[in-house]
Order: sequence, then structure tokens, then C-alpha cells
Amino acid sequence: MPTAKPSAMDDAHYKVIRDDVVRFMKLAAATYATNPGRLLDIAPQSHEGARPFFPDFISVETFDIDPGSGCTYVGDICKHNDFLPDDSFDYVVCTEVLEHTLAPFDAAEEIWRILRPEGFLFATTPFNFRIHGPLPDCWRFTEHGLRALLRRFRVVELKWIETEERPLMPIHYSVVARKPAEGAVDDAT
Repeated sequence: MPTAKPSAMDDAHYKVIRDDVVRFMKLAAATYATNPGRLLDIAPQSHEGARPFFPDFISVETFDIDPGSGCTYVGDICKHNDFLPDDSFDYVVCTEVLEHTLAPFDAAEEIWRILRPEGFLFATTPFNFRIHGPLPDCWRFTEHGLRALLRRFRVVELKWIETEERPLMPIHYSVVARKPAEGAVDDAT
């Protein structure tokens, strides 16, 4: 695919998305990550990742498909990663990743598997934004798509930022989802 200079709208949306990720991480840390535990930050890439936002009593580990990333774990979030036991993490951060996965429903299942019961997933994804790296850039999720993707979770909070003068075309989504306690029946989604 040929590369093209980002448009003014792309540049503006990029800023909105980065600012929203920062807002969201601060909210996640202050509101939901209030107990000590383990956090897995999936594909933090070149951005600051989750560590600066979460208190020191939360252990932050990282996961990426790129062996050169320097992450704690190298693997594919769309596959069963045997080196990560079931129910390993209290918190999972997955910002700006799901659109790059080849099998997002498999990624959601793997996150479900490694998240402890009553653990939180903090995820963000763009909608009205250009194709971007790291490639591949495969998907855009609507509110309905995110709810389907996270159907096993209890969606606690789902927010979006609308595109000015274009209703029903959000720039960005953020979602807090919780894995119910074992045996719990939850129809809140």
C-alpha cells in the first residue's frame, strides 16, 4: 500500500485519540485499578504504555508479538499462549491494538482466559481514523461490534468521541469491561 501524508483531519484525530488514551488510562487507574495486582499491557509500542498511569502497587508486565519489542512476554494475543496461565492478571490494558489483530474474537478469548475473575479489561480502538501502522490494520469496531467482541465480559463503561459535524461516526472508543466472578450470571451487557 502506498504511503500518503496524513491529512489535517488525520492529524487532528490522532491528537484526539492520543489525548483520549491518556484520559482513559488516568480514569482506569483512579477508578478501577485500586487494588494491588498484576497488569498486562498488550503491545505498548512506542507510546508510554500503562506504567506511568498506574500506582506502584500494581505490577506492570508487557506483551507484544514483536520479538524485538523488549516486552516481558512475546506472543500472539490471538492464540493460546501456554506460558501465560489461566486467570493470571487482575488488569489487562489493550489500547489501539484490536484493530491490528488478524482474529479479534480470538484475542478477546485469550484476554478472557488470562484475566482473573472480577478482573478488568481497559481497551481503546479508533473508528474514524486512517489506516495506520503497525500493519496490518484490519478492523474498525462500532459500539455494537465492541459489545459483540466482549460478549463474555460485563461492559462497565463504553464511551466514544464523536466526529464534529458528523454524527454516528465516532473518532474513538474506550471500554472498561469486567470478567464476572466464577459462576456469576451477568446479563448487564
